[in-house]
Parts: sequence; structure tokens; C-alpha cells
Amino acid sequence: MANTSRATVREAIHRRIRRKVKGSSERPRLAVYRSLNHIYAQVVDDQLGKTIVSASTTEKDLRGTTGGNLDAARRIGKAIAERALEKGIESVVFDRGGYLYHGRIKALTDAAREAGLNKNEMAARAVDAQKAEAKPEEKAEEKPRKKTKKQ
Repeated sequence: MANTSRATVREAIHRRIRRKVKGSSERPRLAVYRSLNHIYAQVVDDQLGKTIVSASTTEKDLRGTTGGNLDAARRIGKAIAERALEKGIESVVFDRGGYLYHGRIKALTDAAREAGLNKNEMAARAVDAQKAEAKPEEKAEEKPRKKTKKQ
């Protein structure tokens, strides 16, 4: 097995994701980067190569006791959504930056959705949840088992 660092593996995953995820003028990319102490988010139009809005825990008004926890990620998610909505951006493509969709990354995106970004995703999830609750669970019919010969 190759001797690679965690950062090298993350960068390779990020490159693979970026081949598929592209931001456009009508639906830009929400890129996330996290370090041990801070979390950063920016909305990028890849066609123009410009950052439209950004937010991070290094900013004075978003800084807390620490920038490396779930509360900080929620603050950044809410701030990036508010700033994007001010610029007229209602829908984005999410770029997790090679990180697992878990913990701080998930908290940031959930906070952004709750603040009004990607409203259509939230509506679709609510409909799926209602359908799942409405359907009673059906048991699959069991097939009769073959009898085995005892020796």
C-alpha cells in the first residue's frame, strides 16, 4: 500500500469530485474547507472564475471561542446563506472539498439549507419523508427452505 498522507488522499478525492461538480452563474458552487481551528465557505462561479460571497471563522463578526466546532460551522452556514441570498443566489451546488459529509461539513450545509439556501431540496426531502411515513412497511414473503439431508 502506498505511503500517503491524509491530506494527499483528501486532495485526490477533491480532484475527483471537482471533475463532476461545476458551478455556473445560475447555480454556483458552495465550496467548503476546514482546518483544525477554522472553517471556510465560499460561493464560486466557475464559469467566470470568481468568488461571489465568502464566510469564515477568521472574520471578526463570525469568530467565536473556537472556529473548529459544530457551533462555528452552523454560524458559517447561516452567514454564507444570508450573504448568498442578498446577492440573489437561491440555489447552489455543494462541494464538500474531499471531506466526508459528516460532522462540521454536514452542520454547515444543514444550517445553510435552514437559512434558505436550496429551498427546493428541503421541500423534496419533506415530501420523501411524508411518503415514507405514509407507506406501511411490507414484509417480503419468505421462500420455503429446502430440507437438507442429515448424514
